[in-house]
Amino acid sequence: MRILLVAGSFNSLTQRVLVELGDRGHTVTVEVTPDGAAVREAVARHAPDLVVAPMLKAVVPRDVWTAHRCLIVHPGPVGDRGPSSLDHAILEGAREWGVTVLQADEEMDAGDVWASTAFHVPEVSKSDLYRNELSDAAVTAVLLAVERVAAGERPRPQTGEVRARPVLRQEERRIAWDEDSTETVLRTLRAADSQPGVPDRLLGAEWFLHGGHAEDGLRGRPGDLLATRAGAVCRATVDGAVWIPELRARTGPGGPRACKLPATLALGDRLPELPDLPAPAGPAPGPRTWSDIRYHEQGPVGFLSFSFPGGAMSTDQCRRLLGAYETARGRPTSVLVLGGRRDFFSNGIHLNVIEAAADPAAESWANINAMDDLVEAVLTTTDRLVVSALGGNAAAGGVMLALAADEVWCRAGTVLNPHYRLMGLYGSEYWTRTLPGRVGEALAARLTEEARPVSAAAALGMGLVDRVVDRGPGDFPAEITRLALRLASHGGLQPRIAAKKAEHERRESVAPLAAHREHELSRMRAIFDDPAASYHARRRAFVRKEAGPRAALPDGPGAGAGGSADC
Repeated sequence: MRILLVAGSFNSLTQRVLVELGDRGHTVTVEVTPDGAAVREAVARHAPDLVVAPMLKAVVPRDVWTAHRCLIVHPGPVGDRGPSSLDHAILEGAREWGVTVLQADEEMDAGDVWASTAFHVPEVSKSDLYRNELSDAAVTAVLLAVERVAAGERPRPQTGEVRARPVLRQEERRIAWDEDSTETVLRTLRAADSQPGVPDRLLGAEWFLHGGHAEDGLRGRPGDLLATRAGAVCRATVDGAVWIPELRARTGPGGPRACKLPATLALGDRLPELPDLPAPAGPAPGPRTWSDIRYHEQGPVGFLSFSFPGGAMSTDQCRRLLGAYETARGRPTSVLVLGGRRDFFSNGIHLNVIEAAADPAAESWANINAMDDLVEAVLTTTDRLVVSALGGNAAAGGVMLALAADEVWCRAGTVLNPHYRLMGLYGSEYWTRTLPGRVGEALAARLTEEARPVSAAAALGMGLVDRVVDRGPGDFPAEITRLALRLASHGGLQPRIAAKKAEHERRESVAPLAAHREHELSRMRAIFDDPAASYHARRRAFVRKEAGPRAALPDGPGAGAGGSADC
């Protein structure tokens, strides 16, 4: 079928639905439609067989849904209605939730049901849940609904209890630090991540708080800041404390939207002198605390896991991960797994930190060099096998970081965006060596120029990844551990490591890594240092969520654009 996806933004779910439908032979086009008029224009322009709205804030006009079959993906079970469905579910501590694919109708979320899928709700943030369990359920429901439409079936009317949930307003999200328990604070923070954040007052200024992780060891007067770690701040509750990784300054009406930043960077000179606590050693679980980087070993396998908000990696985060990688490389292991947590692997350089810098061009340069240093360390590891384990999506330099490993394993729900073009960048991270080395020169050129997202299944078929792990988000880490231990016990491991070393030396004699880096960085430097380069305007529009210049979305099966939307 010819399917038109209409969405308020080209977010993670829209990309996932796009690639899954494209993999099944449908001709899929995406249109970003901020209002009903844009929906009407998109439908008139494409005349599709079916319209699907994976994430749409606008109302589909009556003249559109009466003339065309329009399916709406609602992030709630049958009978649930309202725009803050997932927020309410997390705040109320729901253990099970669902996704429903509805026929567009006069009343929002009240149309006939084409498909509905339930999922378990783990204790994670809204954005993590949205990209993982909800995304898996939504794709299952959409594919089933499309099959039923193609078979000429009809939807069923909604029956049973109806629960209309109002918009969750910001005044309802505020934390009462003098009264709320740690679990209440965590639910409030998780229900607002990554958007819209929790409004709060801290150190004499207004902020939106983003992210929340429990801390079992630290105590203090409720509301006080207790410590810092890796850019996050620890804040006391009535019965414990929570780590808050990011803050966004609250700006006045008409002012530019502030960037979401690591908490200590956002606070700047306001931050009092606090103990900077080292990251805990070993894997979670244990006493509850937070760290964005962890390392542990199991027999001959080392596991270096990391999780950065939104998948973005600032200069500091790259350098800290490189330090952890060098420490891990000094351990007596034969296999080193990079990644392996649920959710984002990496989306490359940290555009928010760059935008907030006094000199964005200089910070862009520092950040890309820090990414290159990290990727180079992986590429030059010749005494063991390195595996990149992608529990979630990756884009731009994050994909190239994964490709630096000997093997790339990804969860079945992963979407990859192996390109830089939509941010107006040439790209670095040694992509001119690793991407053609995996898929060939012609396909590498197509992937980077067409800027289309790629599903895990398609990535496996083209050689971009080596293994697709068909597990849920919560089961992915355990399965990666099992597979890595099996790899380490394989009898051919040592000969393979020896062959890897010899091949690296051969390639260095022909086309050294330094030449790739010099070529890529010369192109990047020219972009960074040019105030008129589209990168600067696109970056600003992306991080501040403003209208701005963008590359056109290509048409055709599986067509789309990259980027790293939080939800």
